[in-house]
Amino acid sequence: MKPSLAVIVTLFALTACAEEPWGPSGLIQPETLAARLTNPSAAKAVIFYIGFPVLYHGAHITGAILVGAASKPEGLEALRQAVAKLPHDSEIVIYCGCCPFDRCPNVRPAYTELRKLGFTKVSVLSLPTNTSKDWTAKGYPIERASGK
Repeated sequence: MKPSLAVIVTLFALTACAEEPWGPSGLIQPETLAARLTNPSAAKAVIFYIGFPVLYHGAHITGAILVGAASKPEGLEALRQAVAKLPHDSEIVIYCGCCPFDRCPNVRPAYTELRKLGFTKVSVLSLPTNTSKDWTAKGYPIERASGK
């Protein structure tokens, strides 16, 4: 007996979610985060940029804290130091946006490390292509090296 197309699609979706340590509920969409950043009464998350410093210095999400590339041991150590004094129930958003999300070398190690450290409210910003296309080009809040 062959499985139905619906069964195959469901199994594929479950497998794809299983590959990502955050699952579907651990992603935050750009429009959601942008709306929160521009709403003074919205709860604020701590935003960490866990990618390559050169990209952060060009432009980054308003209020994001530079940690550095989480694909490197020194980046993970910087992340551990950055969160050391935060309560474990702090809302944390991490993002990179250096390349297409499915190939990003930084988000998975950063997410895994934060969860290992006991943080319970960690979200990954969904940037399917990169920060430039999925955030900056849409007019969402950014800061540049010059402060503008």
